[in-house]
Amino acid sequence: MKYDVIIVASGKGVRANLGYNKVFYRLKNGKSVLDCSIELFYEDQDCIRIIVVTNEEDLINNKDNNKLITVIGGKERKDSVYNGLKEVKSEYVMIHDGARPFVKKENIDDIKKALIDNDAVCLGSKATDTIKIIDNDVIVETIDRNKVLLAQTPQAFKTSLIKDCYEKCKDVLFTDDSSLVESLGYKVKVVLNEHDNHKLTREEDFYNL
Repeated sequence: MKYDVIIVASGKGVRANLGYNKVFYRLKNGKSVLDCSIELFYEDQDCIRIIVVTNEEDLINNKDNNKLITVIGGKERKDSVYNGLKEVKSEYVMIHDGARPFVKKENIDDIKKALIDNDAVCLGSKATDTIKIIDNDVIVETIDRNKVLLAQTPQAFKTSLIKDCYEKCKDVLFTDDSSLVESLGYKVKVVLNEHDNHKLTREEDFYNL
């Protein structure tokens, strides 16, 4: 199954307190967070092009990677993804957070298998903690954690579907792409994963990496 991938890497990373775009943080292995996020897709022969969406000042040199395209991001995450979607040519597209460098080959393989019978797929892990709903710092409800999914990326879609969803919801804010698809009544298939595919967000997330 051939696909393109959009890697969203245009955030400022203010909560990481690094003073620069967090995807360029270098891990102990000498690679940047973004390098690790790109590497898996570069090695996958089914991945036709890697579309990295980043800030204008962070545009990267792609001379050594013939799959790589760089695109300037927008004001919000959804604007950045939309800019990336304009460059997608394959029938399927994966959308991945540049700050998730720990995704594994088996995750990508599982997603591709799920796409055979589904037009929208979300990678995620089950909640292990007790989940509370609060209002003004007071617990108002405890919900069944077995019905809770902690969404991860990549999320994958038939390209025509996700492009159509973005066109229909240009002015709607949402935190991930599957929530956009859900809002329009489409089914999103879940692919379960472990908790090790976490997103690097806060300063403490970068300790001992």
